[in-house]
Amino acid sequence: MGVLVLVAGSLVWYWVDWKGVRFGIVGLLFLCFLFTLAFFRDPERTAPAGDALVIAPADGRIVQITEIQEPAYLQGEAIQVSIFMSPLNVHVNRFPVSGRVGYFKHYPGEYLAAYDDKASLRNEQTHIGIEHNGTRILLKQIAGVIARRIVAEVSVGDQAVAGARFGMIKFGSRVDVIVPKGTELKVNLGEKTLAGNTVIAVLSRHF
Repeated sequence: MGVLVLVAGSLVWYWVDWKGVRFGIVGLLFLCFLFTLAFFRDPERTAPAGDALVIAPADGRIVQITEIQEPAYLQGEAIQVSIFMSPLNVHVNRFPVSGRVGYFKHYPGEYLAAYDDKASLRNEQTHIGIEHNGTRILLKQIAGVIARRIVAEVSVGDQAVAGARFGMIKFGSRVDVIVPKGTELKVNLGEKTLAGNTVIAVLSRHF
């Protein structure tokens, strides 16, 4: 069967004489190959030193900074920093702080555009809570319009290491970092971030 398919494909390839069609197909396949290579790239990163630092968990652009009530893990007033990853960004996710994973839950949901404010509430997502020196930080991996698979190799009880890889979201998505209210932010709306490298906040010692 495979031989027949190969022969039939070869005949079509040589008989069809539409101008540019064959070269167009080859070009398209080559571009898809390059896009896949670019999407799954995984560069080495070195996290900045500092026990109180909160490091960006994703490459992308900050699309939202807002105060919220977080009832599940922080259980109180908090600040949410949302990072949108386009399909061109590196999609490997990294831990923002070191500590113990104390919470993990997956929520099925919709696939709104990841930069939409409602995506945090309605889209499919995975929540990862980390306890760092008595302070709780919540991380949300949120699916987008194109993204259909969230990967999070995390379990409750695991030890998180700031800047270490833990998963990814495939083909365009968003990551929210939620820290206690009063945390000193080091980023602004519209700024670009690098996972495992950009400092987005500094935790206060009294939390």
